[in-house]
Amino acid sequence: MKYLLPLLLLACSSVAPAQDVAPDVLVRSITTEVIEIIKQDKDIQAGNSKKIADLVEKRILPHFSFAHMTRIAVAVNWRRATPEQQKALAEEFKTLLVRTYSNALSLYRDQAIEFKPLRMRPDDVDVTVKSEIRQKGAQPVTLYYDMEKTPTGWKVYDVKVSGVSLITNYREDFAAQVRESGIDGLIKTLVSKNRGARSEKT
Repeated sequence: MKYLLPLLLLACSSVAPAQDVAPDVLVRSITTEVIEIIKQDKDIQAGNSKKIADLVEKRILPHFSFAHMTRIAVAVNWRRATPEQQKALAEEFKTLLVRTYSNALSLYRDQAIEFKPLRMRPDDVDVTVKSEIRQKGAQPVTLYYDMEKTPTGWKVYDVKVSGVSLITNYREDFAAQVRESGIDGLIKTLVSKNRGARSEKT
């Protein structure tokens, strides 16, 4: 979980509007700025859940394509869902991921982040920004951001930690839930998990 932190560092930046920035430049610039914010915020360092959640809710969401992420996680069952079910799935999955990212952010401990050169053609609309997480006393961990070009700029739609996709990790559980109780059953399960997580914070 601690290696998910850098995906959270797509939070805020004073760089040019996102739609005018190359994907690797966007990730690198925002990462640098948000690391400084974390280092200066004692509440976040102490694990203040409300402040961490506020940071994620207000700053991270614009840089992620949650609809695309949900389609990947739900897989073939996405096409079988009604528009209303798709909307509910995307909303609940977004809430679930925000909780995951908040937990990762609370574990930041001065990891060093090295970005690799981006291989990208001018007409590319889907790229992977590669980075490596280094921490004293531990093996380096690769962290890849899969990104797509949208009318509002580059968006992350998956993150791979040491080659393992964060999003596809949910596929098997979601598919099993749909087999057992249908798409509505999956939605109810996500609602219950998210409601339980909110209760624990209050």
